[in-house]
Amino acid sequence: MDMQEKTVVMGESEIKRTLVRIAHEIVEKNKGVTNLALIGIRTRGVFLAKRLSQEIFKIERKEIPVGTLDITLYRDDLSLVARQPLVLRTEIPFDVSQKKIVLVDDVLYTGRTIRAAMDAIVDLGRPQVIQLAVLIDRGHRELPIRADYIGKNLPTSKKEIVKVKLKEIDREEKVVIVIKEKEGDKFDFKY
Repeated sequence: MDMQEKTVVMGESEIKRTLVRIAHEIVEKNKGVTNLALIGIRTRGVFLAKRLSQEIFKIERKEIPVGTLDITLYRDDLSLVARQPLVLRTEIPFDVSQKKIVLVDDVLYTGRTIRAAMDAIVDLGRPQVIQLAVLIDRGHRELPIRADYIGKNLPTSKKEIVKVKLKEIDREEKVVIVIKEKEGDKFDFKY
């Protein structure tokens, strides 16, 4: 698909400052870190969750467990994604029951990924609470889901796509808006 980069909306230093702020907000809202755990949604949410855990450690001097969640089989559009979807591992090395879970993802859009993630978590146990932290909230919700912690609100049109690029996988650190060249183009989701 042909897409062109339109605007860089966050650079490396702004992403880092944003994650520091979100870490402080998480600690404040939860009155500390007791029973707190982070779960990153594959792929970029996992790296953001690990970074948030490191920032929270700097504040509280306590290790926060981090899990990895693959929501592929919980998607409501699974048949549209691929004939044989690639299922990656979910690795949650702690019991979610009675924990304060903070789900972490890069971009909040329709809310369908988050709904799938909540279904997956509830299948593992009954958390005390599930909160949501996202780097970018771009609007256009199709489900009544909102983030508790937002790095940046970024109103977009449906022709635009927000791409978060992280050093761990993309070898660069930025958030960009790209524009679909043709209306029929679909975004290539890579998990």
